[in-house]
Amino acid sequence: MARIVVLGAGIAGHTAAAFLRKKLGRKHKVSVITPNAYYQWIPSNIWVGVGRMSIDQVRFKLQPLYKRWGIDFHQAKAVSIHPEGDAGSGTPFVLADYTEVSRKGETLRLEYDYLVNATGPKLNFEATDGLGPGKYTVSVCSYDHAAHAWEKLQETINKLKSGQRQRIVIGTGHPMATCQGAAFEYILNVAYEIRKRKLQHLADITWITNEYELGDFGMGGAHIKRGGYITSTRVFAESFLRENNIRWIKRAGVVRVEPGLIHYETLDGEQKTEAFDFSMLIPAFAGAGMKAFDKEGTDISSKLFAPNGLMKVDADYNAKPYEDWSVNDWPETYRNPDYPAIFAPGIAFAPPHAISKPMTSRSGLNIFPTPPRTGMPSGVMGKITALNIINLVNKGEHELKHRASMGRMGAACIVSAGYGMTKGAAATMTVFPIVPDFVKYPEYGRSIGYTMGEAGLAGHWLKWFMHYMFLHKAKGYPFWWLLPE
Repeated sequence: MARIVVLGAGIAGHTAAAFLRKKLGRKHKVSVITPNAYYQWIPSNIWVGVGRMSIDQVRFKLQPLYKRWGIDFHQAKAVSIHPEGDAGSGTPFVLADYTEVSRKGETLRLEYDYLVNATGPKLNFEATDGLGPGKYTVSVCSYDHAAHAWEKLQETINKLKSGQRQRIVIGTGHPMATCQGAAFEYILNVAYEIRKRKLQHLADITWITNEYELGDFGMGGAHIKRGGYITSTRVFAESFLRENNIRWIKRAGVVRVEPGLIHYETLDGEQKTEAFDFSMLIPAFAGAGMKAFDKEGTDISSKLFAPNGLMKVDADYNAKPYEDWSVNDWPETYRNPDYPAIFAPGIAFAPPHAISKPMTSRSGLNIFPTPPRTGMPSGVMGKITALNIINLVNKGEHELKHRASMGRMGAACIVSAGYGMTKGAAATMTVFPIVPDFVKYPEYGRSIGYTMGEAGLAGHWLKWFMHYMFLHKAKGYPFWWLLPE
């Protein structure tokens, strides 16, 4: 009997657990450890943050589904990995602290033959003083954060209705934050909600970002085919902001937030501030904070994890000049080289380098986006990880067949620009590959035939449809496995 433990039940972890359970016989055990009782469809948190969806429309409880599937479910937070076992046993195991109220204070020890670290990121609000819920800005990174953001946005809208001018600032809240796409969606939806109420004349809306140019989105920007013409995502992004009367601040690293005031540094080394009444800023991401120990109890965390806490996998982590970076540096199987029973798909793996060109201010502050790995890429990584483990269980050790390098993987993204069945809008964009390959595609780094974008109402309908389609898949409804990642 093989014992497979999955840490995390987000897009990568839940996908991996679903395929493991479906394709492995019941004699094998699949366990999931995750601190949250719910699965959440994160892309739709944007709509929770503007009051267009409720929390329960973007989440569902995991326990009933996993019970039906025959998955061993533990609501707990993994705290340490012991890949060599301990003095009492050479069997690898994980330790976790229960977060379920009825078992709070208990510790779980779960042995494994294969481990999938799909914990996703820690939302590292602490990296920017004053950032995040409970402090001076809001977030849409989780359903509860998004619901809180809607509460605060309603207060802002009510002030607009009373004739008070309001300053709204949305973007990235750390010099090296990622997920610019989520913040970009949110600012467009906030502008839409204000315009729908005919209050735009009282709202000063500002986009603040660590991107060198707008439309970078942590992937170095792209050239897309649109309406028969080739244009850049910079023009794409700028046109959306102009149409919504949104000003922007780029090349800005937010370093501190205090009530009503954002402090940031520019690439020129200038120290500046931006006043606000309402602000949603995306935090930096870090690893989940797990430790690792060998059989003697010695801390070997640096062997499994990069300095940011994300897990090392089959990537080239050797330092090299930006000009020497290559798609070949990127992992394909998400397997840890030192402990091959451990895999880390999705946001949990440490990227070998940024995709956007690293930029440093005159004072030495790094100001550039880190690589995005959410949504479709995470789902694909979760699936290929499961398929590789299934083959390892059934066939024994061999060269892994299933591979999904971000340098050879495409991604589709739909950026909502306002919720409404007749007046909503979205930008639909495909990119191939995610990591530019200037050897294969010397002109743009990507295939123009597969890198394209369009905007309009049809895109909103598609995003709305995908919300329900992917929840159908995640809930394990009939023929879920036929739907794409």
